[in-house]
Amino acid sequence: MANEAFANVLSVSVEREGTTAVVRLRGKLLAGMGGQLCAKVSPLIPDCKRIVLDLGEVAYMDSMGLGTMVRLYVSCKAAGCTLELTHLGKRVKELLGMTHLLGVFTVIGEHSGSIRY
Repeated sequence: MANEAFANVLSVSVEREGTTAVVRLRGKLLAGMGGQLCAKVSPLIPDCKRIVLDLGEVAYMDSMGLGTMVRLYVSCKAAGCTLELTHLGKRVKELLGMTHLLGVFTVIGEHSGSIRY
C-alpha cells in the first residue's frame, strides 16, 4: 500500500523525435523516486544525442531527486549525450542555485512554451 502512494508521487512521460528525447516530469521528485526516473531515461542514453528534462510540473524536489539528476547527467556525459533542463520552477531553480549545480546543467527554453528538436 505504501508503494502505491509513492507510485503516484511522480509521473514520467517520454517523447522522442530523432536523436532527441523530451522527458516530462510531473509531481514530486523525492527519495525513492530516482529509480523510476532512471528506468525511463537510462534506456534512452545509448540512442539519443540529446535528452531534455522538462521540470515545468515538478512541484518539489529533495536532495535525493537532485542526486538522481546528477547521476543521469554523469551517465549522459559519459555516453556523449547532452542532458538539458527546461521550465525550472522557482523552488527547483533555488535548489540548483544553492547547490551550485545551476551552472553545471544546461538550462534551455525558460521563456518559450515549446522545446526545439
